[in-house]
Amino acid sequence: MEKEEKDRYNSSSLVRGLEILRLFRPEQPTLSLVEIANQLGVSRTTPFRLLFTLQTLGYLHQNEHTKRYELTPKVLELGFAYLNTLQITEVARPFLERLRDETGGSAHIGILDETAVVYVARVSARGVSTVSVTVGSRLPAHATALGKTLLAFLPREKWQEILLISDLHSYTKDTKTMMAALLKELELIRRQGYAISNGEFESGIRSAAAPIFDNTGQVIAAVNVAAPEAILPDGYLAKFVLPAILETADQLSAFYGYSQ
Repeated sequence: MEKEEKDRYNSSSLVRGLEILRLFRPEQPTLSLVEIANQLGVSRTTPFRLLFTLQTLGYLHQNEHTKRYELTPKVLELGFAYLNTLQITEVARPFLERLRDETGGSAHIGILDETAVVYVARVSARGVSTVSVTVGSRLPAHATALGKTLLAFLPREKWQEILLISDLHSYTKDTKTMMAALLKELELIRRQGYAISNGEFESGIRSAAAPIFDNTGQVIAAVNVAAPEAILPDGYLAKFVLPAILETADQLSAFYGYSQ
């Protein structure tokens, strides 16, 4: 399609409205009508109706005393709408690669699907990995660090509801299957901000996980590191691995607009 023909379909009002929003920057967080008109290179009558419309839609606020305009938090919805269309698998890979390199374990992202955690992204440990999950694997939430992290940061009233419909099967001698013990652990995880699993789904495999939140504060996924216990001994886990996991979770949460 030729440029002239494409231009026929452009909405000049929409173009001007977006240009106005882009004028607001850290160095000029507020603007007057005159400043906006001058920066657009138009008369004051041109942006006046657009400013009124942007106010009505909730994207701009005008100070009653100074008459200057400023952006409102609603503008963030435009960016978040795009971010939420991105698959977390695309976003997470460089974070997981760095986490793998810093800790020596396999790094994963998981989401909750009813009573199971579904692995949606994975970066394997270098060399031969004994952690056998793949992208698409479904593991019981009650027996994994990822799953328990995802459960712990749901509203508390959901905990028992989900556990009641779960098959609380014992996979190893260390799997917790009693409702009271699981509820107590979920409370601890929520309080401390992370979960640790010591051979609860697969003997000899240790895992630690932390939650990823979106801009509304809801948990949308969790990130973990898993490896044989010999690679993640207690001291190394506490001093190096957990801080790396928590930092990665914070960075991914920030990417999705979460602010503590």
